[in-house]
Amino acid sequence: MELKTARLTVLVDPAKKKAFEGLCASQDLTPSQVVRRLIRDYLVHYGVDFVPSGLSAPDDGAADTITTP
Repeated sequence: MELKTARLTVLVDPAKKKAFEGLCASQDLTPSQVVRRLIRDYLVHYGVDFVPSGLSAPDDGAADTITTP
C-alpha cells in the first residue's frame, strides 16, 4: 500500500460519473480505490515496473516492487 498520494484530476461526463459512483458504492468501494486499481493494472499490463510511494526499493528486488509476471 502506498504511503504517499498525489492528486489526479480527471474530467468525465456527469452521467458517467454518477453511474461510476453508484457502481463503486454497490461494491463497497470508493471511486479512488477503483481508479488506483485501474492505474496499477494498466501499468502492470504494459510492463511498467514501479515502487509504491513511501517504500524504498529493496536491494534484492523483493516483494515491494511491483513487476509484471
